[in-house]
Amino acid sequence: MRMKSFAIVAALALSTAISGCSTIGSQLFSNNYGAVNDAGYQLPRIPIEKVPLKYHRQEVNYDTSEKPGTIIVDTQNKFLYFVEGDGRAIRYGIGVGREGFEWHGTAHIALKREWPTWTPPRQMIQRQPELAKFAGGMEPGLKNPLGARAMYLFNKGGDMGYRLHGSPEWNSIGKAMSSGCIRLMNQDIIDLYDRTSVGAKVIVM
Repeated sequence: MRMKSFAIVAALALSTAISGCSTIGSQLFSNNYGAVNDAGYQLPRIPIEKVPLKYHRQEVNYDTSEKPGTIIVDTQNKFLYFVEGDGRAIRYGIGVGREGFEWHGTAHIALKREWPTWTPPRQMIQRQPELAKFAGGMEPGLKNPLGARAMYLFNKGGDMGYRLHGSPEWNSIGKAMSSGCIRLMNQDIIDLYDRTSVGAKVIVM
């Protein structure tokens, strides 16, 4: 009986190891969400204890044929992976597009901006006329919807209108409530921004 139990445990461990992604051997960065002084802006501490543990930044096992530096967005599970290579990736919790604004495809990072200006698209202003005052752009700041950093997604047709960006709404992580952009906690987008190069491949699944 003891040998049978051992065999079952071993089989489960093997199946997890070959499943493509697991958190076995993960390194959590839950202590990296404190207050940050960044470019003259004082980002407040995120109450990370209120965010589900799975959405905390962490290094995980991740099996992929994509080269290091690639970003893979798992919209269903609300995770973003930055591929490190050697079967490892940095995983971030994200917020994604709400119903009617979901999308999938491949893009690349064409531009990176620190403390970007936010300009709502014309279609958004039509849906929310109160945003017309920002038609010329909303100044950077703690209330700016793009947060501390933004990376702009392009494909062969040019600017897709989608961004990987920070957000002051930390409680939106793990939810589907954006207009198609991929949002991260501000402390996480700063970390991802520093790791990511212009031209990096982005796969949204």
